[in-house]
Amino acid sequence: MYSKNSDQAEEFINHQEITDTIAYANENKENRVLLEQILDKAAGMKGISHREAAVLLECEIPEINRKAEKLARNIKERFYGNRIVMFAPLYLSNYCVNGCTYCPYHYGNKKIGRKKLTQEEIKNEVIALQDMGHKRLAIESGEDSVNNPIEYILESIRTIYKIRHKNGAIRRVNVNIAATTTENYKKLKETEIGTYILFQETYHKESYKKLHPAGPKSNYAYHTEAIDRAMDAGIDDVGLGVLFGLNLYRYDLVGLIMHAEHLEEKYGVGPHTISVPRICPADDIHIEDFKNAISDKIFEKIITVLRITVPYTGMIISTRESRRVRERVLRLGVTQISGGSSTSVGGYIEKEAEEENTRQFDVSDTRTLDQVISWLIDLGHVPSFCTACYREGRTGDRFMTLLKSGQIANCCQPNALMTFKEYLLDYASEETRKKGEELIRKELQKVPDERVRNKAGDYIENLIKGQRDFRF
Repeated sequence: MYSKNSDQAEEFINHQEITDTIAYANENKENRVLLEQILDKAAGMKGISHREAAVLLECEIPEINRKAEKLARNIKERFYGNRIVMFAPLYLSNYCVNGCTYCPYHYGNKKIGRKKLTQEEIKNEVIALQDMGHKRLAIESGEDSVNNPIEYILESIRTIYKIRHKNGAIRRVNVNIAATTTENYKKLKETEIGTYILFQETYHKESYKKLHPAGPKSNYAYHTEAIDRAMDAGIDDVGLGVLFGLNLYRYDLVGLIMHAEHLEEKYGVGPHTISVPRICPADDIHIEDFKNAISDKIFEKIITVLRITVPYTGMIISTRESRRVRERVLRLGVTQISGGSSTSVGGYIEKEAEEENTRQFDVSDTRTLDQVISWLIDLGHVPSFCTACYREGRTGDRFMTLLKSGQIANCCQPNALMTFKEYLLDYASEETRKKGEELIRKELQKVPDERVRNKAGDYIENLIKGQRDFRF
């Protein structure tokens, strides 16, 4: 039985409800009256249901799809403006006991070079990331209770936060590690993590079992209910995601939206972020082995529908995607991107020999962070290194309340500009600096509150004088 408020994975992600939803969407994909009604509802910028989202996804009427894309752009502008938050992944260890068929970390891969960073190596990696200009990391690790116990993860987080190098400091550590216990989530909360991120990979239980034939991750219910345990432990910023292409994308998109609805219903706040990776080549992973891999066109439609359906949620895309694809989806709804990324363990310091490869997946966008920043400026986006909301306690429902009311612009816009100014002063090339300073001058005038605008101007002057880390 389907129940949004249930504690049971198979009830809040109910198979029959998903299949009924897909059938309903297929029956109504040419129902112009219904489609217009859905878009009218979505224009209120308060979201739509998973069933309404499925109908939009199936729609093949060109003018309706154009309206949906325009609405997605308007929604993104309304809540996130032209800000794009920057981050980088940091891979701690690729030791893993799971048998996931889509990931080269799986225990059966004898070709991959296994590596676990020491705390000294973590320090060196973080300094390299600080020298690029990064302030926000997402740490990643394989699941292995012997090589990567929770104590190792906690120690690594503490190490990262302690490192100061020149003007560099990591101000927010997001965590993407395997599903764990409520007690371990409490420990993560105590180390002051940012967002806890867990990809479901696929919500289709039978496909999930085939894709995860061995290891702790093979327990579908334990994995699917992990976000609940994290929120019960006090982590109120959580991130969802599926790996599109593992299963039928329609099924997984509906399941993903149902998961977001469940969190909103049960905890009063939906996911802080939704990630939208799709299957891509890696060490012993070949995309042709996955018959459900999706095209760019479908990928863009998914992002459009997600932005309309969960308007308040940040949306993340990584360097899995090419420059061309990332440019397109930035306009449709993406709010966070990685730049200058390595998906190897120790990859920011050393470039491994091919036989010692430790990558989780191949990177499509191989540009440096400065090149990505310059590109964003040219597109009219404001690169943001802001971590202020998390550090000021504006998380969970407090953050969402400010976002929904529109008041967040008086925090996010000036904070984005100030952290961008830090980047320009400390790390940018001369060409990027010139373009960026002109963009800051223009964008500062758009801060709604005059008092905040003037104060931000004062803070920027102090940054030029050598001070750092101002925030609203």
